[in-house]
Amino acid sequence: MPDHKRIGILTSGGDCAGLNAVIRAVTRCAIKSYGWEVFGICKATHGLMARPPEAMKLTISKVDPFLTMGGTFLGTTNKGDPFAFPMSDGTLVDRSAEIIEGYKKLNLDALIGIGGDGSLAILRKLAQQGGINLVGIPKTIDNDVNMTERSIGFDTAVNIATEAIDRLHFTAASHSRVMIVEVMGRDAGHIALNAGIAGGANIILIPEIPYKLDNICQQIKTRQTRGRDYSIAVVSEAVCNEFGEPIQEGHFVDCRLGGIGQYLSEQITKLSGAETRVTALGHTQRGGTSSPLDRILAAAFGVAAVELIAQEKYDYMVAWRDRSVEAVPIAEAIKHYYSVDPGGTLVQTARGLGICFGDR
Repeated sequence: MPDHKRIGILTSGGDCAGLNAVIRAVTRCAIKSYGWEVFGICKATHGLMARPPEAMKLTISKVDPFLTMGGTFLGTTNKGDPFAFPMSDGTLVDRSAEIIEGYKKLNLDALIGIGGDGSLAILRKLAQQGGINLVGIPKTIDNDVNMTERSIGFDTAVNIATEAIDRLHFTAASHSRVMIVEVMGRDAGHIALNAGIAGGANIILIPEIPYKLDNICQQIKTRQTRGRDYSIAVVSEAVCNEFGEPIQEGHFVDCRLGGIGQYLSEQITKLSGAETRVTALGHTQRGGTSSPLDRILAAAFGVAAVELIAQEKYDYMVAWRDRSVEAVPIAEAIKHYYSVDPGGTLVQTARGLGICFGDR
């Protein structure tokens, strides 16, 4: 493989803060350290399906202004499995060969894929099928990619959720209400747990810990007897009802998680008589300016990914472990998702603060 490389970079799956900072770090390192060419692929794998492939040559002057900007200026998609791609006539077609051909048409020597576990699994399958030299960078506000302690976007999402909780304390106290804050977290409760501790929540509900409504209502009543006539409850969108059944918004083509906050509001009011209000933060957790920590992580991940390509060490993902960046096999990173440990330090910390998880 020639010393002068042409590398591609794409963002796949849901957007989050810090993606542009990663693209900037990759571009700057590849150009400044190695003199390589960098091509940003638009709209993830959809850009490689297009003919000609939708890509732009990246330069330092082009990427530098995007450091603090949210989202991804390359665009992304979380729809359409390329191995069973939905067509306009309703059929499903395997378009993986088109993506591989698009990669080759760009004459790329390697590809950096920024994505969560689902996106990385698809990209790895494409890489194995088409001989694509792939390096992965983990991003997800849910922080549920295995083998890494942190993913791009998580810290910013926690900051946004914490700020919302901070604000709700005052209105909850003013009206003697139970304020329920529903945060994102498709499979794991990391956002709810971290923001709940940071924001001084009284109740945190996460999918990893089953709960009983009676325990939640008892926490609210106990606070009332102690002169605290308001409570803050933070709940992850992936939390099921008391019977373990998922709560979904079914008016979409594909049912999506959401609505647990409203369910809890109705049940708590019925059982305790407390006045409740629900705030679902939704996509606000994905947007906005990335936090300093996410930008630092983006810089470290971007540089490390370029170094892996320089070493021709492919089929690896960069990861944050023990306060440093390591390379881990993508296969291990996508084997299963990283969930909250019910017996872990943060859960024990929350319990020590008197926060209720509804299980006791």
